[in-house]
Amino acid sequence: MKKILITLMLLAVSTVAAQAGPEEDRMAFIKYYKAKFPAVPMNEYANGVYAIDPVGRENWEAIEEFPPYEPFIDAGQAMWEKPFANGKGYKDCFPDGPAIAQKYPNWDKKKGMVMTLPLALNNCLKANGEKPLKYKKGPINNILAYIAFQSRGKVINVEIPKDDPRAMAAYENGKKFYFTRRGQLNFSCASCHLQNAGMRVRTEILSPTLGHITGWPVYRSKWGTVGTLHRRFSGCNNNIRAKALKAQGEQYRNLEYFLSYLSNGLELNGPSARK
Repeated sequence: MKKILITLMLLAVSTVAAQAGPEEDRMAFIKYYKAKFPAVPMNEYANGVYAIDPVGRENWEAIEEFPPYEPFIDAGQAMWEKPFANGKGYKDCFPDGPAIAQKYPNWDKKKGMVMTLPLALNNCLKANGEKPLKYKKGPINNILAYIAFQSRGKVINVEIPKDDPRAMAAYENGKKFYFTRRGQLNFSCASCHLQNAGMRVRTEILSPTLGHITGWPVYRSKWGTVGTLHRRFSGCNNNIRAKALKAQGEQYRNLEYFLSYLSNGLELNGPSARK
């Protein structure tokens, strides 16, 4: 009976997603996961797969006693405090910082695009005559780790401005990417993280979509270092034998916009550690 109920809920989510607006989407996802994982409180989804994997959670909590991402936070703080060649620094671009992760992604009406934090950081560097950072690996993760750590506990509150139809179009584009099947395996994001959340792929449990963006950047044991959200997007595409897209390109930014809106109300808890 429970399996039948969840199947019907999945069908309802897919139907709502095809017809509804952002808030209807978010509530449909919440309703679906409440039916699928009734013992999991909403706030627990900020912990990703460890909200639904008690064994994995024990290992994760042990790792968090001596988190492997700590050196990256320290390196990021040094970057934040170091002046640029012109005497200015990140503090001049982000006077409300460094606890600013909750402000991203946002809709930049002037540029007519989704603005992510990595993109904003590089815009700051370029405006001050500095070389931009690569978007997947390297120092970008240091500054992101520091900002994420300072932003812990801040609540996600992504807005889709109603006075600019381009913002809704970007959200819908991200939603379309999430539900579109691609690659040789013909999977979509929803195939794993909605339809089969809680199931296993080899030894790994598939995480729910809610909370997917709360803990970034992430130290992954597989990587042996900290990596960005868009690096993970590329990894997912590679796993299903689809072409990985450019980090911070329009499609990945719109996908981040969609996923972030779905996680509205959850607290940020990055940086974090994952398998």
